[in-house]
Amino acid sequence: METTVATDRAAAREPGRRAATARRLARLPDEGRATAWCALAVLAVVSVVLGCRALDTDGITPVPQLLAFLPWLLVPALLGLLLSVVARWPLGCGWALLATAVTGWFIQPYDPGPAPAPHGPVVARLRVLTANLEFGQATDGLLAALRRERPDVVSVQECDAACADALGSAAVRRAYPYRIIVTGSPAEGSAILSNRPLTRARDVPGELSMPGAVARIADVTLRLQVAHPMPPMPGQLDVWRTELGRLRAYAAGRGDQPTLIAGDFNATQDHAAFRALLDTGMRDSARAAGVSRTPSWPITTTPVLGAQIDHVLVSDALRPRTARFLDLGNTDHRALLVDLDLHGR
Repeated sequence: METTVATDRAAAREPGRRAATARRLARLPDEGRATAWCALAVLAVVSVVLGCRALDTDGITPVPQLLAFLPWLLVPALLGLLLSVVARWPLGCGWALLATAVTGWFIQPYDPGPAPAPHGPVVARLRVLTANLEFGQATDGLLAALRRERPDVVSVQECDAACADALGSAAVRRAYPYRIIVTGSPAEGSAILSNRPLTRARDVPGELSMPGAVARIADVTLRLQVAHPMPPMPGQLDVWRTELGRLRAYAAGRGDQPTLIAGDFNATQDHAAFRALLDTGMRDSARAAGVSRTPSWPITTTPVLGAQIDHVLVSDALRPRTARFLDLGNTDHRALLVDLDLHGR
């Protein structure tokens, strides 16, 4: 009952606050009133997105889409400050400074806590590559990267029929004799390539294929999972949340088995659904290697502007040493290459 009364009182005060803000704006000089209203509109949008981030929710469209580019909220926040200064609106200046400070706080890499020390010695060093080929268009770039970088494990998303044929060539088979390739529409196709023995495991269900496997490496059983949930498109947010939730359940159910999830997550550390996955104890390799916030999509504006939605997540038995983003060409994503140490029991 007390909570209901407090909520009712807060709701009753809200129209009064809005009216008071409107009265303050109305008292501004005519030449500054329009500028102040512009500042109000800009800061209101920024505050809604930051409020959802603070409340650990992804909200509704367009909040999840804007959360992907959270660091760039500094631009409208500073624009709001400039407009407030021009309009000589003190409340707007304070509001803008607060929005700027909160954005700066959230820009820090998300860290669910210190990783526990591995239980055993390093038994293998692995190089892992994940790449979204954009309907198979970057197949040639992927093949060149395989020859140049020689990863041990490869997670491929959006592998069309031509991509599947290319991955079945004699040269690729010699380098990667173990593979799982799931075909479908150009967006659905996915693959896992490995130079270590693979056993097919249960897929994580999704609109786009997300195959799973188990690799045997130096007497250690390593769980491998491709990630490719649907993007947070308007009208499809429930699908996006559900599929990220399935990846979270996969991670949470790993027990003490070393686990690696790599792919296009269509999510950043500023999305609550992705942070929930990290909260299972999985580590973002880019964050561990010191390149958190490096944009991987869209390629037309990276590395200056973009979002890091391509990730390699690892459990405690895997320790990232380096992480690099690669341009394959003919795709809207950058590939991610990670060097890892695998610890035995």
